[in-house]
Amino acid sequence: MTRLLAGIAAILGLSLFLTTPAAAQQVRHVQAELVTDSRGIAPGGTIHVALRQQIQKDWHTYWRNSGDSGEATRLDWTLPTGFTAGDIVWATPGRHPTGPLMNYGYQDEVLLPVAITAPKSARPGTMVTLKAAAAFLVCADVCVPEDADLSLTLPVTAGAPDPDTVWGPKIAKALADAPKPGGLDAVFSVKPAGIALAVTGAPLKGADLADAYFYPYEGNLIDHARPQPIERGPDGLTLTLAGAYGFQQGRSPAVLSGVLALGGKAYEITAKPGVPPPGAAGLGAPPVKATPGPAGGAGLGLVAAVAFAFVGGLILNLMPCVFPILAMKAASLAGHAHEHAAARRQGLAFLTGVLATFLSLAGLLIAVRAGGAAVGWGFQLQSPPVVAVLSLLMLAVALNLSGLFEVGASLQGVGQDIASKGGLVGAFFTGALAVVVAAPCTAPFMAPALGWALTQSPPAALAVFAGLGLGFAAPFTLAAFAPALLSRLPKPGGWMEGFRRLMSFPMYGAAAWLAWVLTVQAGSSALARVFAAAVVLALGAWTLGIAQRRHAAGGKPLAHALTGGVLTVLAFLACVWPSYAEVPAAGAEAGSDATAAIPYEAWSPDKVAAAQAAGKPVFVNFTAAWCVTCQVNEKVAFSTPQAAAAFKRSGAVYLKGDWTRKDAVIEAELAKHGRAGVPLYLVYGARGGEPQILPQLLTPAILAAAVEKAAKS
Repeated sequence: MTRLLAGIAAILGLSLFLTTPAAAQQVRHVQAELVTDSRGIAPGGTIHVALRQQIQKDWHTYWRNSGDSGEATRLDWTLPTGFTAGDIVWATPGRHPTGPLMNYGYQDEVLLPVAITAPKSARPGTMVTLKAAAAFLVCADVCVPEDADLSLTLPVTAGAPDPDTVWGPKIAKALADAPKPGGLDAVFSVKPAGIALAVTGAPLKGADLADAYFYPYEGNLIDHARPQPIERGPDGLTLTLAGAYGFQQGRSPAVLSGVLALGGKAYEITAKPGVPPPGAAGLGAPPVKATPGPAGGAGLGLVAAVAFAFVGGLILNLMPCVFPILAMKAASLAGHAHEHAAARRQGLAFLTGVLATFLSLAGLLIAVRAGGAAVGWGFQLQSPPVVAVLSLLMLAVALNLSGLFEVGASLQGVGQDIASKGGLVGAFFTGALAVVVAAPCTAPFMAPALGWALTQSPPAALAVFAGLGLGFAAPFTLAAFAPALLSRLPKPGGWMEGFRRLMSFPMYGAAAWLAWVLTVQAGSSALARVFAAAVVLALGAWTLGIAQRRHAAGGKPLAHALTGGVLTVLAFLACVWPSYAEVPAAGAEAGSDATAAIPYEAWSPDKVAAAQAAGKPVFVNFTAAWCVTCQVNEKVAFSTPQAAAAFKRSGAVYLKGDWTRKDAVIEAELAKHGRAGVPLYLVYGARGGEPQILPQLLTPAILAAAVEKAAKS
C-alpha cells in the first residue's frame, strides 16, 4: 500500500510540474539592449554599460518617479564574481499627460547608464559576460508590462580598453546631460496656495526660466497633474506646487528632493524647510499649515480614522466574503459554549490572530507601497499563486471540517480537549484565516479610513488597521465573554459533529470561488493546474486521516503520515512554482457576463474625458473578480431591468475598471479619491465637474437614481 501511494505521489507530482504554462513574454513595444562605452574592461577599472530602450512611436516608459501612475524601469544584474554595478543614472524625464493624470518618462530612445566596476583580480585575456534582467512598463492608451533578459560579453584587457566608437560618445552625452547638483540653494515652505519651492544660485541668473519644472523623487508629495506657476526673482525663481498626500494634515517632510529642469538643462536639488529668500521672488512670509487634502477620507484625523475603521470592521462581519468564516466561528462557538474559561481563552486567541494578521498585511502593504509599487487593500489576491494557495487552504479546511483528517483538536478547537494548546492555536489561525478571506471585501466606513491610512506615516496607518482588526474580532470575542449568551446554546452532544460537517460546505464554496478568480487572472490552464493540485491535496488529507486513525488504534502510522505530508507539500508547491502566465484567457474580465443587461467599455481617463466633452453622464465601476462585494453588486444591482432601463433613459456611459490584476493607473485613480481598494463607484454629471461617490453596497434603486440625477446635472 505504501509503495502504491508513493508511486501515485511521484506520478501526480511530476504531472503537476510538467503541465504548466510558459512564463516568458515577448517584448513588443520596446527594443532593449545593453550597450557600453568601452570595448573591454581592465582589472579594477570602471566602465559604463547603458540600458538602451528604443520605444515604439506614441509609447513611453517611466522615470524613477513615474508620476500619477506607471512604474519605473528596473534592472537586476547578474555579474561575474567580484564585479559590481552602480545605480541607474536617470536621464531627465519628459511629461506625459494621460487624461487627468501626469506621468514622467521617456519616448523614442533613451540611454540609462550604469557604472560597472571589475575586481582587481580579474584576469586579462579572459571574457566576462554581464547579464541584466530588465523590467519596464510601456504605455500609450493602454499599459503593457514587458521584460527582457539582456547580456553583454567583453574581454578583460591588460590596460585601459579602447572606447566604443558607436556608443561611447552617446553614453558620454547621456552622462553629461543627466541631472547633477549645480550649486543651487533650495528651500520650501507650505502656504495656503501650495508649496513654495524657492531655488536660487548663479546658474539661474539670466537664464530662461519660462519652462522651469520640478520633478520630485518621491511620488506622493505633490499633485503632479497641477500646473507649477513660476515667479521670477533677481537670483532665481519660486515654483508653487500643489500639495498631495505627503503634505496633508499640516505635516511636512524633512526634505523635498528632485530635479529642476529648465532651458534644456537639469539640476538635482534638495530643499529643506525654510523662508524663501527675497531674491527668489520676494516671498518671504513664514510657512503656514497646508490646506486640507482631497475628499474621500484624506481629510480625516487619526481618531476619526480609527473610529471609522472600528465601525467598518464590525460591519465587515456582515459582508458576503466572510460567510465561510462565520461558519467556522459558529462551529467553534458551539464546541465550547458551556466551558466558559475555555471560551474566553478561545476568544482572546481569535482576537490575537485577527490583530496579528491585519497588522502583518498592513505592514507588508505599507512596505510594498513605499517601494513604489501600485497596490492597495486586497493586493495579495492580485497574485495568481496566492489565490491558488488560498483555494487549496480553503479546501483543506473544508476537508478537516468534513472529518477526513484532524489538525490537533481540529482547526476550530472542536474535540475532546477543548482547552488544549491545539485548540488555542486553532482559534488563532481561525482569526488569521478570517482576515485573509475578508480581504476581498471593503465594508462601509472602511474605505475612507483605509484611504486615509495609506497616505500617513506607518505608525498612524498601523493604528487604523489595528482599529479595523478590533472591530472585526469584537463580536466573536465579546460573545466568548458572555456566559448568558453561550448558555443558550444546546449542551455538547452528537449534534456537534453533524453541525461541524455541515459548516464545511461554505468552505468548499470559498475554495470554488477562489478557483474561479484564478481563471480570470491566469486563464483556463490555471484552473486545470489548481484542480490537479486539489486532487493531490485531497489524497494527502485522506492518507493523513488513515495515519491518525491507525495511531488512535495503536498502530504504526509513520508511512501513511509521511506520504500524506509529501502529497500535501506537492499540491501547495504546484500552485507556487513554476510561475503562471500573466495573460488571462481571452474575454476574461471581472464581473463579465455575456447576458449582462448594461453594455460597458473598459475604463480609461481618456474615455471619461471624451464622454464628459460630449455632454454625457458617466458611471465608472472599479471592480475585481476577487472582490465579493463587487460581484454581489453585479448580480443584485447591475444585472436588473430597473438599472438597465435607467442607463438607457439617461444615456449614461458605463465604464469598468478591472483591478483583478495589478494596474498602476487604476491604483492612482483609487488613491485620488481617497480609496485603497475596490469597489469604488463614481458618477459624473452630464455638465462635468467632480464625480459623486456612491455607497459600496448598491441596490437597483440607488443605481437608477444616481444615473438619472447625473443626466440632469
